[in-house]
Amino acid sequence: MTSVPSVLDLAPVVPVVAIEDAADAVPLARALVAGGLPAIEVTLRTPAALDAIRAIAADVPDAVIGAGTVISAEGVDAAVAAGARFLVSPGWTERLLDAMTASGVPFLPGISTTSEVVALLERGVREMKFFPAEAAGGTAYLKSLAGPLPQARFCPTGGISLASAPAYLALRNVGCVGGTWMLPADAIAAGDWARVETLAAEAAALR
Repeated sequence: MTSVPSVLDLAPVVPVVAIEDAADAVPLARALVAGGLPAIEVTLRTPAALDAIRAIAADVPDAVIGAGTVISAEGVDAAVAAGARFLVSPGWTERLLDAMTASGVPFLPGISTTSEVVALLERGVREMKFFPAEAAGGTAYLKSLAGPLPQARFCPTGGISLASAPAYLALRNVGCVGGTWMLPADAIAAGDWARVETLAAEAAALR
């Protein structure tokens, strides 16, 4: 399994995907990759998630497939065994952080407070998820963190849209953003992968 140097540098936007039907996983991933978004976070919120990760890992070699909503050591092990090449959590505990560190793949532990950032820096972690971004203070909060904690870099996720993403990406401590706007439920239900590819291309153009 090839490692990922930094999830934050793969693309300006990481699609955050909740897959209800594993049969949608491969065509959806192909559409996102074709649109220019190779890093794909499949959240472990649905029963189909691990099967979806396995399918994408096996059949979409240009995708860098990751697992999101990882909230336990057991989830770390299951995601990596399924083929996840990076891990994302909405928050973290010492046990979860130990498991993600031991997994051998890159990870983005979730933070929403300054103390959490300092604690992660103390553990040698410099790349993090800022969640829930809009509810937790948005661009103003991240801009405030850049002064005292310039070594921390973030992937803000939560409530971000095509319209608001550029303001986040303009911040020096933001590497990419996570979002769902390129994954409209009606397009996925209809199997309209061309529409997903078009929306992905718009997001990829935010570089």
